[in-house]
Amino acid sequence: MQPSRPPSIRILVVDDHTLFRRGLTALLARDPGLCVIGDAADAGQAQRKAAELQPDLILLDNHLPGVNGVDALPALREAAPGARILMLTVSEDEADLAAALRGGAAGYLLKTIEGDDLTEAIQRAMRGDSVVAPEMTSKLVAAYRGAAAGSPAAAPPAQAALPSAIASLSPRELDILRGIVRGASNKEIARDHGIAETTVKIHVQHILRKLEVSSRVHAAVIASEHGLI
Repeated sequence: MQPSRPPSIRILVVDDHTLFRRGLTALLARDPGLCVIGDAADAGQAQRKAAELQPDLILLDNHLPGVNGVDALPALREAAPGARILMLTVSEDEADLAAALRGGAAGYLLKTIEGDDLTEAIQRAMRGDSVVAPEMTSKLVAAYRGAAAGSPAAAPPAQAALPSAIASLSPRELDILRGIVRGASNKEIARDHGIAETTVKIHVQHILRKLEVSSRVHAAVIASEHGLI
């Protein structure tokens, strides 16, 4: 008897460009663990589809006609309370990033993301992680450092900021952590240090475990607070 396959992640794609929606649907269909169950071209249609289909995850563009994706977050969360929402946009604006996270988005990704990285980000979001595009990490760290204490902008767990956690990192892990703070992607970090991208991913996993955080953003905030820039 073959082991049962885990259920597919049911996804609603929200974007005003028809070709992009079709292309993204085709891309995600390559992964048997993902299933696009619907799409929408604007916030109103997205809200109706979310209420009807109750997806596991919503991929939401920000630049929509009428109501922006960020502004649509409360209505979408009400329509599908169990859904995780990932922003997938071209906007690298720090204000959009902060507003999305304050509005309850599980992450903020850029449309320049590679297909495999998008699949991984979706899976991480479904596990409860916060996922932010590497290019946006430094902006989020800056926003966090400039925010008042207790801001919802991805404050890391208190125990993660212990100096002993930083001291437990190897020299290579410290180098990679500095790259994360700069907003470098795994591919860029791998190129900078002359190692394989898969090796960088393993190091990142070790860093997150040692710092007791679930995302690169939290790790970058801790590193920034300890002067690892």
